[in-house]
Amino acid sequence: MAGKMQPLRPESGDVVARLNGVSKRYPVRRTLRDTLIHPRGRAWAQVLSDIACEVHAGEFFGLLGPNGAGKTTLLKILATLVLPDEGTASVAGFDVGTQGDAVRASVSPCLASERSLYWRLTARENLRLAADLLGVPKAVVGERIAESLSAVGLDDTGTKMVGQYSSGMMQRLLIARALLSRPRLLLLDEPTRSLDPLSAREFRRFLRAELVQRRGCAVLLATHSADEAFELCDRVAIMDRGRLLAQGVATELASRYLGARYRLVTPKPDHEALGSVLLASHAQTLKRAEEGGGLAAITVKLLDGDSSAPAVLSALVHAGIPVARFEQVPLALADLIESVVSGQDVRAGVA
Repeated sequence: MAGKMQPLRPESGDVVARLNGVSKRYPVRRTLRDTLIHPRGRAWAQVLSDIACEVHAGEFFGLLGPNGAGKTTLLKILATLVLPDEGTASVAGFDVGTQGDAVRASVSPCLASERSLYWRLTARENLRLAADLLGVPKAVVGERIAESLSAVGLDDTGTKMVGQYSSGMMQRLLIARALLSRPRLLLLDEPTRSLDPLSAREFRRFLRAELVQRRGCAVLLATHSADEAFELCDRVAIMDRGRLLAQGVATELASRYLGARYRLVTPKPDHEALGSVLLASHAQTLKRAEEGGGLAAITVKLLDGDSSAPAVLSALVHAGIPVARFEQVPLALADLIESVVSGQDVRAGVA
């Protein structure tokens, strides 16, 4: 029939999730006094504003930003838990608003919450219950459970009560539960926040090897972890107050917004030539701290990038400035987010 909207078909290519102009707002809770005085009044809080991005098959895509940036709301939209007020969102080519059943068959949210597991049941019993809720065909439930437990390395502990699991094992079981439906898109919300550093590193290796390299699953995760942003994610999007401010490879964004940061350790931080050498080398002094033993550490930002570090060091030595150490400063996720939010593009300051 002419003019009738045709149903979406699964997308070709490797785009698994697409958001185009997505906006969402919620009503602000009002006090009783305000409701009585202005019964028809209504205030709104804008949670998402014109979000546009794509997530590809076999890709880890990270959502970064301060609390309240809108990351969780974006995940909920892709999981069909809430609907956008404006714009479109799709998973595997199916629209979240009009084809919710098809979307839910293609996406699996995985909350980093051990409370959603039944601690007095075994891992296999937890997965069997989840399979029933997900509508996994009964004829393949046993096969799916065995496959999921094997994928996360828990096949030999499937009959163990979950209450006896470590935090790392529980996180793996949550992933196993999410894999029961064989999703094309997995949604993770801070998956390593309850793990110690060593367990978190091992868990990230598992995610990369099992979900991406073996299954080709797309993963969209909200995170505050620098290790996940810089080491695990192929691309990231930085959000603030519902707006998507920047997206790309995390290290490239760090170079763009932070510049290359180095620590100069010297016994003569007040050397008369230091300021002019740094200025001529397109380097900015960020902070100074005492190192002890008569040494001071000066953190500088190289606006021309890491490639200029040898030239800067050579200029310092040539000017007679004693250098005890000249070392790269590890990237800080908080600094990157702060710089993007404030709009500090270091390339704008380079002549």
